[in-house]
Amino acid sequence: MGKRRNRPQSLHHPRYWLTWMAVALFWLIGQLPWPALLFLGRMVGLASWHFARSRRETARTNIQICFPELSAEQQEDLARRSVISVGEGLTEMAGSYCNRRIDLSKRLTVSGHEHLVAAQQSGRGILLLGMHFSTLEVAIRLFAHLTSYSAVYRPNDNPVLDWLISNGRKHYVKNYINRKDLRGLTRALRKGETVWYAPDQDYGRKHAVFAPFFGHPAATITATSRIAKLGNAIVLPIAYYRRAHGHYEIEFGAPLEDFPSNDDIEDATRTNSIVEHYVRKEPEQYLWVHRRFKHQADGLPSPYQRRKR
Repeated sequence: MGKRRNRPQSLHHPRYWLTWMAVALFWLIGQLPWPALLFLGRMVGLASWHFARSRRETARTNIQICFPELSAEQQEDLARRSVISVGEGLTEMAGSYCNRRIDLSKRLTVSGHEHLVAAQQSGRGILLLGMHFSTLEVAIRLFAHLTSYSAVYRPNDNPVLDWLISNGRKHYVKNYINRKDLRGLTRALRKGETVWYAPDQDYGRKHAVFAPFFGHPAATITATSRIAKLGNAIVLPIAYYRRAHGHYEIEFGAPLEDFPSNDDIEDATRTNSIVEHYVRKEPEQYLWVHRRFKHQADGLPSPYQRRKR
């Protein structure tokens, strides 16, 4: 909190000049043709694999935990491809935010769309159970071709980057809802709105239970079931994949039945299993560079402390 209080309020403060230079480069990248943009993203990802040691080791550790059935060589290959996929996601983000001339709808395939249509016809709010794939930012733009929606977000600590994200998404997202604004979120759902929400990261022990994710206990927030109950919402899984030649697929799953239950661990286990189901379809596109198992049950040490080379 102290660092936030000491931050300059003006976005034009000299402290942010270097960030603004990065934003300018980001804008230039966004003007590239889509195939060139993805090629550059793969190069960025490959460079990250070699030079971004912390990200590389986090991906390695996560994949060793979640895919013990793979050989050491297969785990290494999956970790490498996942970091490269993050690079593609970064340049996709540049194109999605900064180049509205590109008609990405021509690159979109939708499966399970009938689930979204049926949920909308019910008149109830829809809580989209999203996931942190590297395709997230391009999916935000693509999803706007299907329906109007709001999104739950966490403000970025850097105000310039927060401006970039907000400005880049504003053409596609109806409203932003701060992830701490439970009242605002449930109000939107009770009005029958569609809200994108992703509970698949480690947000700490507070308001969380430990539920299995790929067979390993993971701190999982309990807010999903609470939001669904208070908002009287239909919970609908949504995944988004990068396909060949710069095409994308958005997939909707069937709505969750008998959700929420009266058991936080049961609900968290169920949401984790849904995320796992969709991740297994394209595991290299999941955000394995996030420390999903940072907090451990029973005070066990973080697995990310083990890998120091």
